[in-house]
Amino acid sequence: MTARRFVLMEANYRQLLDDPPNVAVLPWGATEAHNYHLPHGTDVYEAQLLAEHAAGAATERGAKVVVLPTIPFGNDAQQLDQVATISIGTATAAAILGDVVHSLQKQNIDRLVILNAHGGNEFKPLVRDLQVATGMFIVVVNFWQLIPDVVDEIFSAPGNGPGDHAGELETSLMLHLTPDLVAMDQAGPGAMNEIDLKTTRQPGVWTPRPWSKVHPDTGAGDPSKATAEKGKRCFEAMSGKVSELLVEVSGASKGQLPYV
Repeated sequence: MTARRFVLMEANYRQLLDDPPNVAVLPWGATEAHNYHLPHGTDVYEAQLLAEHAAGAATERGAKVVVLPTIPFGNDAQQLDQVATISIGTATAAAILGDVVHSLQKQNIDRLVILNAHGGNEFKPLVRDLQVATGMFIVVVNFWQLIPDVVDEIFSAPGNGPGDHAGELETSLMLHLTPDLVAMDQAGPGAMNEIDLKTTRQPGVWTPRPWSKVHPDTGAGDPSKATAEKGKRCFEAMSGKVSELLVEVSGASKGQLPYV
């Protein structure tokens, strides 16, 4: 295997000294149940593999990018009744992100793209605080939201809510990325129980769902129509969008808003 300079877990110090990055990509996932048929590490695989694919394409276009190791844990507070689900709190996420930013700044890397794979991760307040305190330019990418038109075109029933938790979209992605880890014969229907308090589900209103009560098999969306081909089309469209972003962020000069 040839080490890829843009993947930090593979790159050696000589490569990084000879061609130092100016933007880091931090994939951030979660470790949680994904229906009965997808691995607990689904979000980690998606974030890491998408980051590597997009960074590779961006590097070919001249971007100076490095993909950091994926953070495997996210906020899963409503899913802790599910076997081996690991959750970290907001203070922990803030501490991890703060230390990553501090480390990068010591090496004159002042641009960070967080590639988020988990809907329960909320970075906005963390980023606002860090940018004021450090001056680091931080961009958050919730990649499942990048291509709504493409998603509508490819999938018959993307899922119940943003991110499509183990439904047709996410199962298709995993059939493309890690087919050996998908057990389609074990998949549940991904049905959602009726919410009794209707006013809590209207636009502009939010409360955490007691996940296992609302989603009996932990899935949100029917995975039965998922295919690897659908996943490939979706993945390539997402990767293209992320790659474009990395090229622009890497090539930006101070003063080009919002990079100040």
